[in-house]
Amino acid sequence: VSSQDGSPIAMLFSSFFKTLLGKEVTVEMKNDLSIRGTLQSVDQFLNVKLANISVQDPERYPHMMSVKNCFIRGSVVRYIHLPAEHVDKQLLQDSTRMEAGDKA
Repeated sequence: VSSQDGSPIAMLFSSFFKTLLGKEVTVEMKNDLSIRGTLQSVDQFLNVKLANISVQDPERYPHMMSVKNCFIRGSVVRYIHLPAEHVDKQLLQDSTRMEAGDKA
């Protein structure tokens, strides 16, 4: 998925992530920094705002200990770990089927 172009696939993922607003997620970045926090917003470029954050490796990133909220640019995100119990699998499957059908 190219999150840089606002493509329909990126829009599909941003819509999916919007169903998880207010839930705890962990964002793993390309520089190996992992931040856990409450998902506040996500846009079509998969930029993410988190509140009440904590760093997974505080010894390695002590400067992040005083940060409570952050904005993460979509281009630096490697993975977003989601709580399995909050993922609407049926909605995700239906959306990807519709997207695949549009391309056929």
